[in-house]
Amino acid sequence: MSMAPIIYWMRRDFRLADNPALTACRGRPVIPVVIRDGSVTALGAAPSFRLGRALEEFCKTLGPPGGSVILRTGDALEVLEALIVETGATKVVWNRLYDPQARDRDSKIKAALRDRGIEAESFNAHLLFEPWTVETGTGGFYRVYTPFWRAVRDRDVPAPLPVPKLTFPDRMPDSESLRDWALSAPMHRGAAIVEKHLLLGEKAAQDRLAEFMDRRVASYRDDRDFLALDATSGLSEPLTYGEISPRQCWNAGWRAMEGAGGKGAEHFLKELVWREFAYHLMFHSPEILTGNWRPEWNDFPWQGDGEAAERWRFGETGVEIVDAAMRELYVTGRMHNRARMLVASYLTKHLMVDWRIGCDWFADTLVDWDPASNAMGWQWVAGSGPDAAPFFRIFNPDTQAEKFDRKAVYRTHWLHGAGARDFAAAIPRSRTIRNRLCPMISLSEGRERALAAYKALKG
Repeated sequence: MSMAPIIYWMRRDFRLADNPALTACRGRPVIPVVIRDGSVTALGAAPSFRLGRALEEFCKTLGPPGGSVILRTGDALEVLEALIVETGATKVVWNRLYDPQARDRDSKIKAALRDRGIEAESFNAHLLFEPWTVETGTGGFYRVYTPFWRAVRDRDVPAPLPVPKLTFPDRMPDSESLRDWALSAPMHRGAAIVEKHLLLGEKAAQDRLAEFMDRRVASYRDDRDFLALDATSGLSEPLTYGEISPRQCWNAGWRAMEGAGGKGAEHFLKELVWREFAYHLMFHSPEILTGNWRPEWNDFPWQGDGEAAERWRFGETGVEIVDAAMRELYVTGRMHNRARMLVASYLTKHLMVDWRIGCDWFADTLVDWDPASNAMGWQWVAGSGPDAAPFFRIFNPDTQAEKFDRKAVYRTHWLHGAGARDFAAAIPRSRTIRNRLCPMISLSEGRERALAAYKALKG
């Protein structure tokens, strides 16, 4: 019985180092399994594509002997129960997820497995501070970022775990084919374009972290908003798929802050905690994912989907900085964070389109899509969320372009340079690219219209 295999259920933890669930398998044969259940089939095009590439890369990292990952389709509990019967496994482990659907599914699975005498154990691998471990002085949850940061800044974060020594059963269960899963199919011809911009796998993530700490972290706070500079960590993508852990990033950031990284490293740590804050909010108020976090915003006259939203999606608003950012997204599957704020502000304020339409588009096109960060970011900009930017804070795209892309390097690349050519190769063949369009609405008129609607709401 002591040598019966352990099933390791993988979800968003495609790494060997600092992987608590995988480490718990030491000393017994491990059977890694990925299950294509409803949480996978519901993914947008880019997240589905990127998940498939993460899985493919992890299989290479795991390597022989016997290191294949088992792929199965179906209800997660039914798949796990079938594997238990097939393999004689007596324990199932996984690393926790925190969205409401995953929490509900996982708690039911844990109870069902334990009822039949199977050990079921879950671990924290995706966050620094699990949501229920951070409370206000009165026992509630934080609704504002700065007090949250102060509450966790000096907490001890465990050192990352080393790569465990693993063994595998002599005979692995049958597996479905990753090719047959066709996770990249919704991307159509865009997959080959986006592929060139991916940061794939555990080694690439670690190399990127080390390079960022060595070369750019000291200037991170000052340079990170300039759109044409490679000044950010670029780690949101591997963090999303667990190819690097937040603890690895946190410990590296602290070492840099205590060394030559200074204020830049501290700001990097604050961005990691901003991600934690998003999960804190999603856990305690899951309605943030689909509804206005502030109920009074239910009466705001948001516009629905239509021509304005469609022109925004494909970078045809006539506002250069917005259009460049939307084309960056379509080509790379990512977007500079400053640009994310600008395009979100323009959609929700100048065009007064419902933030959920933009949120859904990001969920379909971002390779670093994260449910908590995406929803909180959109509601923060729209003004409907917790700790939100006031609605009357309306970014002027032209002013922002002058400040953060003064020489127009970013705009030229995505609208007229190599980025524009990639965009033409990625979009549907049926779509005609339209450049140098007149803005759909003047910036001043859009601002005044949004402010009038806001005043009516408050009145």
